[in-house]
Amino acid sequence: DTVIELPGDVYIFEFKLDGTEDQALEQIKTMGYADPYRHQGKTLHLVGVNFSMQQRSITGWKVERIMPS
Repeated sequence: DTVIELPGDVYIFEFKLDGTEDQALEQIKTMGYADPYRHQGKTLHLVGVNFSMQQRSITGWKVERIMPS
């Protein structure tokens, strides 16, 4: 849903509505959203975020980091 590219880092966000942050992270991985950035020598931050329609706010978020190889 959103990619923020900085000099040493790339943040890849996936947002879910009434799902889970784990589902969002899984989508980033299965769809290969991080693949174009893997060989840039940057730290990748995969961020799964869930919004609740009922609570009208973020109800969960999770981050996984992939260090450059």
